[in-house]
Amino acid sequence: MPTVGVSRDALFKHLGRTYTDEEFDELAFEFGVELDDVTSEREEATKSDTVKLSKEQLSKLSDEVIYKIDVPANRYDLLCIEG
Repeated sequence: MPTVGVSRDALFKHLGRTYTDEEFDELAFEFGVELDDVTSEREEATKSDTVKLSKEQLSKLSDEVIYKIDVPANRYDLLCIEG
């Protein structure tokens, strides 16, 4: 199952409203997809065992919230933000 990373703010702009993480998780379930993780570039780099960045490099990464969404193979229409 592919996992797609989407900017939360961009997604909510396209949807025309904002949701709490729990509300969005329920909405995603109604469409047959799953909210796998809520993260950011900086958080991902901090958690990574393979990527080691300096404090300066980490400070340049974004704190923008990213939703990682699992998309089943039969919902390829949802592999982009317009879907």
